[in-house]
Amino acid sequence: MGSDARVAVYYAPPPDDPLFAAGAAWLGRDPESGAPTPQPNIPDIAEVTAEPRLYGFHATLKPPMRLAEGRQWFDVAEAAMQLADRAAPFDLPHLAVYDLFGFLALRETIPCPPLQALADACVEQLDPLRAPPSDAELTRRRRAKLTARQDEMLVRWGYPYVFDTWFFHMTLTRRLTADEKRRYQPAAEKYFAHAIATPRRVTEICLFLQSGAGEPFVIAQRLPLRG
Repeated sequence: MGSDARVAVYYAPPPDDPLFAAGAAWLGRDPESGAPTPQPNIPDIAEVTAEPRLYGFHATLKPPMRLAEGRQWFDVAEAAMQLADRAAPFDLPHLAVYDLFGFLALRETIPCPPLQALADACVEQLDPLRAPPSDAELTRRRRAKLTARQDEMLVRWGYPYVFDTWFFHMTLTRRLTADEKRRYQPAAEKYFAHAIATPRRVTEICLFLQSGAGEPFVIAQRLPLRG
């Protein structure tokens, strides 16, 4: 891994889940292969999904991180595998399209304690491998007008939305205007209706790799939950 490469632990549906294909097509890129995918016939869909397309269809568990000096990909894979071996599969609540601070995202409709526990474990147990954020990264994050608690998390964990400030979300768009939301939220609800109607379990976590600044994130490894 190069010095500007980043790794993240994400939830992504397995390839045989209808939500995997639906999410990849909505964003216009398959996170498994990295290949482009045809998007639905919705006006300007390519533009409003450009930002989340870079990261791939996912929900963040351990946010993207550069590795600390002396750490290698093997260290991340080993730590994530040990975590997955201790975590048990669980049912994911029904998902729905929400407006999340101006972005559209799929979110769970009821709280899911095992999901929160999995995210917490990913953040804490992989943190010794993380390089601290640069001053530029801290400045960029703070442009979002963080709360005091979120800033505390940013300084301690390198990301403002972890533990009690974390929330499950699978981002579908960039930030939308009110008029855009009126157009794209019904379109997203209609588009994802079939896929999210399927019951699903969380049975694995995924290591996503970004090979360099500005490069797309791709799934490098899927790790089954064996606890």
